[in-house]
Amino acid sequence: MKKAFTFLFLLVISSSYAQNSKSAFDPGEWLKFRMHYGFLNASYATLHVKSDVIDDVPVYHVVGRGETTGFASVFFKVDDTYESYFGKEDGKPYKFIRKINEGGYTKDIEINFDHEKDKAVLNDKKHNKKYNFDLQDSIQDLISAFYYLRNNYEPNDLVVGEAVKLKMLYDDDGIFNFKLKYLGTEVLKTKFGKVECFKFRPLVQSGRVFKEKESLSLWVSTDDNRIPVRIQADLAVGAIKADLDGYNGLKHQFKIIMD
Repeated sequence: MKKAFTFLFLLVISSSYAQNSKSAFDPGEWLKFRMHYGFLNASYATLHVKSDVIDDVPVYHVVGRGETTGFASVFFKVDDTYESYFGKEDGKPYKFIRKINEGGYTKDIEINFDHEKDKAVLNDKKHNKKYNFDLQDSIQDLISAFYYLRNNYEPNDLVVGEAVKLKMLYDDDGIFNFKLKYLGTEVLKTKFGKVECFKFRPLVQSGRVFKEKESLSLWVSTDDNRIPVRIQADLAVGAIKADLDGYNGLKHQFKIIMD
């Protein structure tokens, strides 16, 4: 269960698709997602875009928070914070922070990216260890990838059955290839009304949590915001999903289909 909640939260903050050359977001954008497991409202996740500067480079500073609420927090408490600093001009990540407490399981990770030297240093503060990585092929962290994809791919390039590929640097896995297979469009019923979405399937490793390699589905709005609307995962012990529950500061109109 712990891995399921964690992975779904990570998908909320790192899985989306893109739009055309105009920016899909501005500082001030705030998204909230409600996660359910069966009849339980298991947890909430939020994303907030801010402005900052790192080494004289203007950057976006995105803060992602996730926590269990209500009855779910009684048997499994989650309190996670993810932060990413990435360039406003090119989307390159400069710093990534992961501080989590999941039922007593904790991590305190910071990754600093040096694009002049094509190096990244991962600082595991909990265990007082550092790891060096060679940067490759426009690598992203888990949060910067979400925003990078929103601004750097054309919907017209989507082909049903084909996958978008992106390299990510993550503390548990190091550098890995993230794949997102496009399945077509679908209209979802949401608390806001009907929303037209691109549907994707993130390809993940099968194992103790997920039933099979393709047990996840992701729906992203087709409007110019390109925000996740729903994520659903089939688990070995049921199903869990996350729905868009609130938003503020969107750069573009959130398009709702009127009956």
